[in-house]
Amino acid sequence: MSALVLLEREGSVAKVTLNRPEAANALDMPVARALLEVATECDSDDSIRCVTMTGAGRMFCAGGDVSAMAAAGDKVGAMVGDLASTLHLAMSRFARMNKPLVTLVNGPAAGAGYGMALSGDVVLCGRAAVFNAAYGMLGVSPDGGLTWLLPRLVGLRKAQEIILTNRKVTADEAEALGMVTRVVDDEALAAEGAAVAAKLASGAVGAIARSRALLLNAYDNSWETHLELEARGIAGAIAGPEGREGVAAFLGKRKPDFANAK
Repeated sequence: MSALVLLEREGSVAKVTLNRPEAANALDMPVARALLEVATECDSDDSIRCVTMTGAGRMFCAGGDVSAMAAAGDKVGAMVGDLASTLHLAMSRFARMNKPLVTLVNGPAAGAGYGMALSGDVVLCGRAAVFNAAYGMLGVSPDGGLTWLLPRLVGLRKAQEIILTNRKVTADEAEALGMVTRVVDDEALAAEGAAVAAKLASGAVGAIARSRALLLNAYDNSWETHLELEARGIAGAIAGPEGREGVAAFLGKRKPDFANAK
């Protein structure tokens, strides 16, 4: 694994850290490739039951590396296309893996970092965090899933204002708008994230995976199609090891042990 994106294990929780603090964790091709490698490992390793993502240093992620873009000269279009595509492959892996993602927004998130921050199933935000689309300042349009995520979280009209005017959103406003799950004190962010991840990892991860998929596709399916998917999902889950363990624990008036369900 590259030192640009750290992957650490704490039991069944994988901790992903963007590790380029001297450059505000900005994304260049080496970082994007490292993130894709880490995302692939998190996706494919069944012993990982929850993933957290944060940034090293004072920022979560400043978005694309503008210096690297300038250095690309006449090939900047191809370079940025490759960068965005590689990042998007990594984000897709995180979004569709059979385990939850918790993002810990430890500081400012801009550009593609904005979309990455919002992509968690649970988004915990330190008070020092601030969100800035920033694309308009460079004369470019968004990437990192921002135009897909933000309207679904805050509504189209508010998303238009935030993205088109490059308006910064503070941590408290992000919570009020529903952009993030909740705001916590900066010094408590890591501990709160660990507690949330541990709780998710001890839960019915298979059921969580089905729920993630249903939620991800909720805006695309018709009502009847979605009801059918829900029916098939719950039927498959109740007949599986997690469902059997959950029912047995409920009837036995004990706490379910989903991690060891067979």
